Amino acid sequence: ALRKGSDLEKAFATAALVYNNHADPESKLSKAETKSLLQSQFWHFIQGQENKPKYQEIIFSLDEDSEKKINFEDFMILLISLTLMSDLLQEIKNVKTTK
Repeated sequence: ALRKGSDLEKAFATAALVYNNHADPESKLSKAETKSLLQSQFWHFIQGQENKPKYQEIIFSLDEDSEKKINFEDFMILLISLTLMSDLLQEIKNVKTTK
């Protein structure tokens, strides 16, 4: 359906597909599953963030009540939060400004 979609549309469709492939029949992930998914599929964005207070807060929230389920909207908020604080985002910005 998105063969002719923009890069941004394809990126969000991919995020939705990854989430749906790991979600339970109710379209939810446990916090433990979410943490594992982020560590395996979002590694380049979270690498080196371990000492940042916001990262620690996010990971702590996933460790608390780890069986509690989160929905797709909450998952996307986590992705956006981790992206915004990531060093990789700054590297991407630096590449753009040097062109």
